[in-house]
Amino acid sequence: MNNFCFGDGSVGYYETICGGSGAGPEWDGTSGIHSHMTNTRITDAEILEKRYPIILDCFSFRPMSGGAGEYRGGDGVVRQFTFRKPLEVSLLTERRVNVPFGLKGGQPGKKGKNILIQSDGHHIGLPPKCALRLVN
Repeated sequence: MNNFCFGDGSVGYYETICGGSGAGPEWDGTSGIHSHMTNTRITDAEILEKRYPIILDCFSFRPMSGGAGEYRGGDGVVRQFTFRKPLEVSLLTERRVNVPFGLKGGQPGKKGKNILIQSDGHHIGLPPKCALRLVN
């Protein structure tokens, strides 16, 4: 379960970011799914960009991030945004320190990553839980 929030005095947004579900005794896991939360749906990219000062640059599966085994774990996702104005951002994310473990010979999945890409292209790794102010 991963949560991403942003806002300021005029706008606010809260999103749960999907990931991959684990494999089972006779099936592969599912990629890009909300597996530990019900009744949630991600906002369509067109609506997100129309209503909020943000651009969704990338929303894709993170290939080979699910654990290998007789039955593979589901792959996580990549979400990359560009902020069009200064905003407060909060991240409450899991599986950034400890890997998703494998069972019965299955390999662990990859840890998630939170990365801030600055306007000059510099990459800064962010902790699993943080709040920061982004400026243009």
